Amino acid sequence: MKGNLRVWVRISSLIIMASILSACKKVDNTTPASPSGKIIFSINHCVNGQPLTENELIYTNAAGNNYLITEVKYFISDITFYRNDGSKKVIGDWKDIFYVDENIPETKTIRFFDKIPAGAYDSITFIFGIPEQKNKSFMFVNPPEVDMFWPEVLGGGYHYMMINGKWKDTTGVNQPFNFHLGIGQLYHGNTANVDSIYAFVQNYFMVHLPGSGFNMNDKDTLTFNLSMNIEKWFENPHIFDFNYRGGAIMQNQPAMQMAKENGWDVFAIKFQPGN
Repeated sequence: MKGNLRVWVRISSLIIMASILSACKKVDNTTPASPSGKIIFSINHCVNGQPLTENELIYTNAAGNNYLITEVKYFISDITFYRNDGSKKVIGDWKDIFYVDENIPETKTIRFFDKIPAGAYDSITFIFGIPEQKNKSFMFVNPPEVDMFWPEVLGGGYHYMMINGKWKDTTGVNQPFNFHLGIGQLYHGNTANVDSIYAFVQNYFMVHLPGSGFNMNDKDTLTFNLSMNIEKWFENPHIFDFNYRGGAIMQNQPAMQMAKENGWDVFAIKFQPGN
């Protein structure tokens, strides 16, 4: 009887040791995390190279219109980092659409939760606005994003941008302007009657950021200053004259097309050293 007990004790000990060794092997075989880092965008809004000052009639655009700015708010999406080897990283692990508002400071710092693989990158792009497949009505339920809704009858979804302000007209009177970019409409006839809409135009566009190459090392956190140069919305390739175009571009696809085409060089990016 004692002999059998000793045998069972030995067998039990061997089983326990085998389990411990098996557990150790599982830990040892864990694949190490790939080298990666983080990226932050610090966003600012400028006019003629200087930080934006709101509510002061101190600016003049390329058409000679004196103007002031009261609000700047917009969406950017599908931010993409292109590696030198031809691969790319599209931001989207946690969030892929970002709202920016001059009057809400916390929206002007974007901390990407996505891990950016280590390596050499040659450029950055993003979509200004929201792509058609993502720009769905009612996907935002809370302010401030919900306040960017675009009327369903005009195509639905959300504004890409609102720049609001005033300009001084030819009589010296300050007139309001709403430089709003979103889905455009094509109308039968010469009036913007919603009953005569026969097609919609997607006015979002890709922004290519010159000089945006960088190197990402393991565990780096890199910060980039992204600047919107507001005066450029009104100057190249189209001179936008408020006295001629009026104060609203919504439901005016030719004017929104001008804004879209002027947006190609509105943004500039610069690496912020010392991170």
